[in-house]
Amino acid sequence: MAIWKRIQRLSIKQFFILLRVFISRPHYIIPTHKATVKTMQICDKKFGKAHHKHTRENAFRHALWNVIIAKNCYKPNRKVKIVVNWAEKVTTLHEKLAPNEPLETAMDLHNNHIGRQVFMEEKLHEKDINGAMEILLKKMKTSIRVENLSQVKQAKNEFVHIED
Repeated sequence: MAIWKRIQRLSIKQFFILLRVFISRPHYIIPTHKATVKTMQICDKKFGKAHHKHTRENAFRHALWNVIIAKNCYKPNRKVKIVVNWAEKVTTLHEKLAPNEPLETAMDLHNNHIGRQVFMEEKLHEKDINGAMEILLKKMKTSIRVENLSQVKQAKNEFVHIED
């Protein structure tokens, strides 16, 4: 299992950081894992290997991952903001534990944010996954190619990608 292999590669410090996050909300562990698996399955089927590069498809994958984490953790008695904060915590931690080059990390964090923003604005907790994907696929078409960190910051509400 890919997650277990990734956990084995963590340093002791990284492992305890991860543990501390998941101990804070143990009931979100399984929904978060399922969101990760589902996101990869959807993107593998829809885009093949393209989403593993720094492309529009990768931007879509990051946003979708945040949406599915929030959807999976949402229950009617929970607040949307709580599950969005959880998605932010988990996906930001992922970027810290599996670091890339600064521009790649900024791109991933930006697209994660866009996914959470769309989740809240479009009330995706009320929609099925196909409705959520339709919205994200439209955003993917307007993704902006960036070459530096300032361009990522200027992109505001759009996906960003590095490679075409």
